[in-house]
Amino acid sequence: MRKMGIEAIYKKPRLSKPHPGHKIYPYLLRGLEITRGNRVWAADITYLPMARGFCYLVAIMDWASRRVLAWRLSNTLDASFCTEVLEEAILKYGVPEIFNSDQGSQFTSDAFTGILDANGIKISMDGRGRWMDNIMVERLWKSVKYEDVYLKAYDSIPAAREGLKTYFEFYNSRRRHQSLDRRTPDTVYWSTLPHKEVAV
Repeated sequence: MRKMGIEAIYKKPRLSKPHPGHKIYPYLLRGLEITRGNRVWAADITYLPMARGFCYLVAIMDWASRRVLAWRLSNTLDASFCTEVLEEAILKYGVPEIFNSDQGSQFTSDAFTGILDANGIKISMDGRGRWMDNIMVERLWKSVKYEDVYLKAYDSIPAAREGLKTYFEFYNSRRRHQSLDRRTPDTVYWSTLPHKEVAV
């Protein structure tokens, strides 16, 4: 395999490194029934290989519907692309009751948690090393990589951005999920929102 340049597909660099000076919040989702849109949002960052180089993808997902509300690409791991995606999601869809993420320094930063606090959103964080606590976004990453990124081997961030825009539109509006009774994320999200949110 080494001679032929064949490499196994495996999890790349660990991205959820905590910052020693940042506050860590408890996990609030254990035993919680999440059946409607905007009850819980979740976020995560993943590493995307490209034909030349790599980039990072952050996404915010509505937990009940699996709908991707906002996403961003970056070639660095600073907190700014995470705060931008959070502000975009809030602007477009209002605020959730709870926001869940891992303990990565981007999500524990004052800039990120300050936006959540300012909007009255409860902050929930996965336990150390407990990827299952954010399983919805982990499943999204598997879909994104195996159904799009690994097949297309984007050669630049602009190409990846354009391709992922098409993929997420497909994922939200046409990809049916077994766990959603064969419905799409769009269908579930809009049908489970309280009426006052839909009317806005």
